[in-house]
Amino acid sequence: MRCGWTCEGRLAAGGGAGQSWGVTKQALIIDCDPGVDDAVGLMLALNALELEILAITAVGGNVPVSATSRNARMLAQVAGREDIAVFAGADRPLVREPAGAGEFHGAEGLGDQAPFEPAAPLAAGHAAEAIIEIVRTRPEKAVALAVMGPMTNLALALRKEPGLARRLGPVSVMGGARAEGGNITASAEFNIWADPDAAAEVLASDCEVVMFGLDATHQVRATDDRIAAIEAIDSDSARWAAAMMRFSQRVEKTIVGWDAPPVHDPCTVAWLMRPELFTLRPCEIRVETASDLTRGHTAVEFRAPPNRARHRWAVRADGQGVFDLIAETLRKAAA
Repeated sequence: MRCGWTCEGRLAAGGGAGQSWGVTKQALIIDCDPGVDDAVGLMLALNALELEILAITAVGGNVPVSATSRNARMLAQVAGREDIAVFAGADRPLVREPAGAGEFHGAEGLGDQAPFEPAAPLAAGHAAEAIIEIVRTRPEKAVALAVMGPMTNLALALRKEPGLARRLGPVSVMGGARAEGGNITASAEFNIWADPDAAAEVLASDCEVVMFGLDATHQVRATDDRIAAIEAIDSDSARWAAAMMRFSQRVEKTIVGWDAPPVHDPCTVAWLMRPELFTLRPCEIRVETASDLTRGHTAVEFRAPPNRARHRWAVRADGQGVFDLIAETLRKAAA
């Protein structure tokens, strides 16, 4: 299923989801908390000819923002994209105490890879202000936002500039769970659980949210054959992406018992490049913020009337297609 309103919006704005429309590159801001699967998503985006990466904004999530903002610059340097500005954002959730996920990402956030000080410094200014300014300078609906971590930066931007929601293009979010259940609690996925208040504010806004929760991302798994296909590509980007997945494979086997770990965050970018890889359903999504028991639960209502079904929820993903896209993108960049 193609997501009707976003496709029309991007065409009207002179944009396009990469090769799917053949109009022009999709302008994109990536908001992330690298994170091993963020790293794979960044390597896909940074090497994609279909995308124009306007900025990377970092948020505290998997590890603190001091590490995520450094990791984002490290990954941009590995990909040869030091030209892309990286902004540091929120170091804590809107109202909660910070909670990390270092056990799944490594103490520094990038698995076994040793951290280094990137050549490019952080860009001046806060990530939320950068999002506002970049979107303001582009045509309405022309800039997409891929959110790979907690939605704190976007919530802060919306608080500062409520009109941002109407100017933003599609907001492609990795977060939430419905049929699959949660990966932090029985019903909550980490990105939403880490800052449920931010997620609730974003979903209550006029943003055009497309959400890739565990229902879809658990269909995108790093099998041995899929990782090996990326390992066979002779580039630093491919080597780092494969190393992230090998780390996840080892950790998920130890903690969860899975041989093939889900690779969540690249779905936010893959959809912008190849929307046909996903099946989306219109819905209304709300987030639980009041109960400690169900904190971060995403209530996904497919029965909402059309005037309330403002969101899209991914129910299916072509896992092999996503990995083929990653390999194809990295292979072309290495040629």
